[in-house]
Amino acid sequence: MVLAVNHQSIRVAVIGAGSWGTTVASLAAENTPTVLWARRTELADAMTRTRSNPDYLGEFSLPESLQFTADMSHAVGDADVVVMAVPSHGFREVVAEVARFIRPWVPVVSLSKGLERSSLKRMSEVVADEIPGHPVAVLTGPNLAKEIMQGQPAAAVVSIKDKVIADELQKIFSRPTLRVYTNPDIVGCEVAGVVKNVIAIASGMAAGMGFGDNTRATLITRGLAEMTRLGMAMGSDGYTFAGLAGMGDLIATCASTQSRNNTVGRRLGEGETITDILQSMTMVAEGVKSSPAVLDLARRYSVEMPITEQVVAVCHEGRSAADAVAHLMQRRRRSEIG
Repeated sequence: MVLAVNHQSIRVAVIGAGSWGTTVASLAAENTPTVLWARRTELADAMTRTRSNPDYLGEFSLPESLQFTADMSHAVGDADVVVMAVPSHGFREVVAEVARFIRPWVPVVSLSKGLERSSLKRMSEVVADEIPGHPVAVLTGPNLAKEIMQGQPAAAVVSIKDKVIADELQKIFSRPTLRVYTNPDIVGCEVAGVVKNVIAIASGMAAGMGFGDNTRATLITRGLAEMTRLGMAMGSDGYTFAGLAGMGDLIATCASTQSRNNTVGRRLGEGETITDILQSMTMVAEGVKSSPAVLDLARRYSVEMPITEQVVAVCHEGRSAADAVAHLMQRRRRSEIG
């Protein structure tokens, strides 16, 4: 599909009214007609009435041009671009509903940074299963929702092999304070987005245990190595992991207290149980759900991912954060390269 040259005529539907879906809808609405779909009618009505999202970003005003609905057919039926902003564990179900109303050849953009647990598929692969024949893109990068809404300078990456569509999506999501780059390596961008959430849990655990910058830098750097090894084994371009989708997103997620995954790790490091932590949270920490899938994927490709192994052990097998650190530090000596 070739999108219209004038992006003002492109209609965008964002599916999912969480913090990041709301943020991306706000970005797009400044450039082109945009509707934000919420699962709950009461939330769509509240956003229409108050011009804010009281569940996630209540302190921010949303663009007057942004529309809201809980009717999937209304959101998707006339859309020229559909943006999927739902967590990975419910992604396929919602994509299947989108498939009932989407017009032929309309591009689908995934914002989700997770893997499907049962199949180990990336979200672009799930879209291809449920809506075959549609171009699929990914929007990713070091993008913490509140900072983007505040207009702090930032950058993102839109990934799709089709350059014409990439260029149009770049226009749709760009703002004076958000610079959007393109990258054709969709596999690398998705792998980076998934793995960085797992590494952020490890980084948070270190912080929660009281360790300093040396420890965190070590985890981030070795986490980047794990991410790169897996991505390249799956056919990705190694340069992707040195860019915004890889190192950029990893730094932001591991360093920020706004990161849900980093917060989970910090609380684990402070001694809370994973059950209590998850029960207290209203938003999804993708790294918890994705970590076993990442580890299974690594084993499929015969890739060693020791940090990921320890995150799985802490989040799903009852190992303490202190024991996880001890396991990492007692591994056999080896070269950093290779």
